[in-house]
Amino acid sequence: MRAPLHSLLQARFARRPVSAAATLAALSCLAVGQVQAQVQPPAAAASAPPTQPAAKDATADQTLERVEITGTRASLQRSLNLKRNAAGVQDSISATELGRFPDDNVADSLSHITGVSISRTAGGEGQKVSVRGLGPEYTLTTFNNRILATDGAGRDFAFDVLPSDIINGADVVKSAQASVMEGAIGGLINLRSASPFDQPGQHGIMRVEGDRNFMSRLNGGKVSATYSNTFGKELGVLLGVVYADRKVRTDTAGNDGGWTRNPISDPAANWTGNAWGGNIDPNGNGVLDPNEEGLIGPGQFRVGSIMEQKKRTALSGKVEWRPSDDVKVTVDGIKTRLNSPQVGYQQSFYTLFAPGRWSNMQVQNGVVTSFTMNSANPDNQLNPELLNVTEHRVVDSAVYGANVEWKATSTLKFDGDIYQSTSKRHSGGQDTYTVLRMNQPNVTTVQLTGSAVPDIETTFNDGRDLVSGLASGKFGPSDFNTHYLGLSGDNIDDKIRGLTLNGAWTVDRFNVDTIRFGISNTRRDKNRDLVDNAINGGENYYSGTNAINVATLGGNVLDQHLSLPNFMNGVSGNFPRSFLGFDVPNYLAALQAYNGKPRPDGGVYDFSKAGPVWNPLQSYRVREKTTSAFIQADLSGDKWNADVGVRLVKTKTSSKAWDAKIQSLTENGPFNYTAVYAAPTEIGQDASYTYGLPSANFVWHFDDKLQLRLGAAKTMARPSVEQLAPTSTTASVAWGDFTQVYGGNAELKPYSAKQYDASLEWYYARNSALTFAVFQKNIKNQITTSWQTGVDIGVPGHLFNVMKPINGDTARVRGMEIGFQHLWDNGFGVRAQHTRNNSKSVVAGVEGPLAGIAPATSSIGVLYEKGPWSLSTTADHTDEFVSAINVLGPGFHERAKAITWLTAQASYEVNQWLKISIEGRNLTDAKQEYTLGNGQITLPQGYNRWGRAITIGASLKF
Repeated sequence: MRAPLHSLLQARFARRPVSAAATLAALSCLAVGQVQAQVQPPAAAASAPPTQPAAKDATADQTLERVEITGTRASLQRSLNLKRNAAGVQDSISATELGRFPDDNVADSLSHITGVSISRTAGGEGQKVSVRGLGPEYTLTTFNNRILATDGAGRDFAFDVLPSDIINGADVVKSAQASVMEGAIGGLINLRSASPFDQPGQHGIMRVEGDRNFMSRLNGGKVSATYSNTFGKELGVLLGVVYADRKVRTDTAGNDGGWTRNPISDPAANWTGNAWGGNIDPNGNGVLDPNEEGLIGPGQFRVGSIMEQKKRTALSGKVEWRPSDDVKVTVDGIKTRLNSPQVGYQQSFYTLFAPGRWSNMQVQNGVVTSFTMNSANPDNQLNPELLNVTEHRVVDSAVYGANVEWKATSTLKFDGDIYQSTSKRHSGGQDTYTVLRMNQPNVTTVQLTGSAVPDIETTFNDGRDLVSGLASGKFGPSDFNTHYLGLSGDNIDDKIRGLTLNGAWTVDRFNVDTIRFGISNTRRDKNRDLVDNAINGGENYYSGTNAINVATLGGNVLDQHLSLPNFMNGVSGNFPRSFLGFDVPNYLAALQAYNGKPRPDGGVYDFSKAGPVWNPLQSYRVREKTTSAFIQADLSGDKWNADVGVRLVKTKTSSKAWDAKIQSLTENGPFNYTAVYAAPTEIGQDASYTYGLPSANFVWHFDDKLQLRLGAAKTMARPSVEQLAPTSTTASVAWGDFTQVYGGNAELKPYSAKQYDASLEWYYARNSALTFAVFQKNIKNQITTSWQTGVDIGVPGHLFNVMKPINGDTARVRGMEIGFQHLWDNGFGVRAQHTRNNSKSVVAGVEGPLAGIAPATSSIGVLYEKGPWSLSTTADHTDEFVSAINVLGPGFHERAKAITWLTAQASYEVNQWLKISIEGRNLTDAKQEYTLGNGQITLPQGYNRWGRAITIGASLKF
């Protein structure tokens, strides 16, 4: 006989709540595209002894037909079922079909989930994920329950390294269980790969895509293929391959050099100023008058565009062997490469105040809004600059492992897993921050208008105007000198090896269904080597009196006249919208060809003295060994089920770094210094900590549609890896900022939190639900930054600011989530979510916001799917939030403005083999803007625009 699986589960549930193991087993069948299962009878027939043949007879004809379910509706159905039957508070995203995730980027898909917000990288692509108002550093990302290595300095995972085509699902686990891996306070994100037994038999899909960005007029494409096959009930294989090549552009502007703010004499203001060139002095009397205290003026602003070519390749594979009903062996892995070089062509205007540099100052509401730069001193004139800022990002990632499931007896099961996860990015010395500086006398007027870029009017002594002259090609190599040559980048190797053995003992007595237990061991080795030319003074080798006129270099250095389509459209103001550009390889070749020419300070030019070298000051080796063990009881009774347990975690950390003292400082010009360092000395640190993490979860089933979840736990999130190394640097002295920055130390404690969850879930109709959740997290040992001024670090004639990471006092996050999904039988559907949170941190008794936390996120999606047509649109909204605190003193925060990201897709299934589709991203042309203010003053701080884009694709099944 045939019966809907949903009805059979309800029939069983009506008698007694299903045990966790049975529920998950049944749902794993439903969560795949095809289902072929034999349903057990009500009560506890699954554990009945073999001497009861009646139990077997009762199920002889209850075999479900295999039904292939694909598309957006099926994806939402599977995700809702996973949420409904999860042990704790969880939300999920599932693939729409084999090898096809709902969005091109996994982070974008996660942004539809309640409580999730994302940050975007070049081209507007989702990169980092925050959960329940806590940043990426509070989140742990795994793949098939294996920790993913990262190419950054910390633990937060960059989702742009991973093509979505190799993902079959993603779970955001928000509450804690003893049986779930520790390391997350915000939430654990587990990415899942498909199983060949999800769809028994032979299946394959190939997809071809092409995309177009309307702002940049750049194109891209992708080819992906997935193949799976099963050989009887014993063996299954699945293979996937992806190749993508996409060009993107990001228009950007910002106050890169920071705003200058005068000191405030009142100690209660707790602001000593940050001026490098002297306090802003409108009346020119050389004294900080009372009405000049706290006065603000611009330091450096820039405008330009970042070009990026994202090339992704990925291979994935899985082999499952089931030699008997009691044993399953799985070997799987993925290997990816992201080749994503960024080149930023930018104009920079270094307007920092210095005595005699500004005149005709206009002040409004404590801000210098207009001034003229007309000094006869060339050093005090404006020298417009051209920047080439590149990032060499080639990331090789891999994770592979083996898993064995063994049913030792009818009541005892074991699960063993061993894996290795790696990430490698070698960018040492290949990132650039190179500057060419105009050398022509001029008069410049700067006026703040509130726009992302100020008005700038520069007239040179020969009558040329900067804005119109750049547009008409009146400027060339002879107008520029060499200036700053920053060559840097780090080599990062991250390797994680893990071994886990878990067991489950079926008790089924005294309301105890199962006793779960396990032990795991993880070792992480993360090495960073910084390679730059800051430590050897090479960045200033061609600046100041040793600058070279670009025209004399030859080599076609200034080889680009950039008039980009739609550049900074929508940004008001008078500033250059056409500008010159140069490529670093040509520039470096020209500098090397200049070797042997006389150098004004004596000797001859030698490029090797400007080249990058290993910089020990921000290099480190960190090894982290963790052993954890847990025990958990799964309980159930009439209308309820629960789990209670504890996880014990012991971590040992050993780290190594280097230190080097400044022996002398040489001033090359205003805000331009060269430091001479002593030989580096090695520093080593060892530390350890042990945490007990208890947890409890309870679910009350009012009926088969309404359930209440309650949860309480102690959780932890480890410090970012680079914060465990005792590094320090004084590199900022190169541009006149005397600050020593400590990167961390091994004795920093993890964040810990007591968290509480409650969720009321009403599954009022098939594939439809209304859910409401509240949560609170009380965080201890919050890692923040201490700031000390006027510290003598042993450099004659100079006092330094000192920054250090410390375990602060406390933080608190509380909030609520509302989720809604309804799918009508006529093909229409709607889903919506809203999350609101309230957070604060308390450091040294001072209360303030937690940076990087959006107070509210929302998402609403509408879909229609019937017959061959599938249509959907989704809007994801993130409210304005504080992105950095106390930038210009207490209460003077940087804020990211609210943003709404709109996507839409339409597909048509021509026949059972061919489907065509069109997708749109950022259809409202959203921009990310930043401001800086304290409630009375608001200043522009940053701007990013990515433009609208569409993707046209076709997929072929076989």
